[in-house]
Amino acid sequence: MKRLHVHISVDDLARSIDFYSTLFGAGPGLVKHDYAKWLVEDPRVNFTISKRDRAAGLDHLGIQVEDAAALAEISQRMSAAGATPVEQKNIACCYARSDKAWVNDPQGIAWETFLSHGEAAEPSACGEDGDCGGLPAGASPEPAGGCCATTSCGAPAGTPAEPAGACCA
Repeated sequence: MKRLHVHISVDDLARSIDFYSTLFGAGPGLVKHDYAKWLVEDPRVNFTISKRDRAAGLDHLGIQVEDAAALAEISQRMSAAGATPVEQKNIACCYARSDKAWVNDPQGIAWETFLSHGEAAEPSACGEDGDCGGLPAGASPEPAGGCCATTSCGAPAGTPAEPAGACCA
């Protein structure tokens, strides 16, 4: 079996262990004074890359679900972990139509949970570069960057953009 590895540097280990344990529905299998590891069997990984008008590097992480009940469950876990999910319904983004819930983790990394309903003919309902704008405003009590009052894409107003502190317009 192969497994995707994602390593995120954090500011507050205990707070992050609480957040991710709640999000994943299980505690870490290994905890050290400066480290925690989960070997998560569910969800499987959907890994994508894109070339857009953003800085190279981590854009966001996400969990793709197979039905509306799973989307609601993960959104509830996000809330239980202390984040405020922002929901989007039937949005065209990244060549798919999806319902989504977004939050920022304690470090400000955007997490997307989504249920896709099928393909979209265009890359997104957003700008010509296909930029969907990332995490909607209000998705975390501690957003990573500044926010704009409006966006040019389908994402709600106030969507942070990369690099941190910049905004899509």
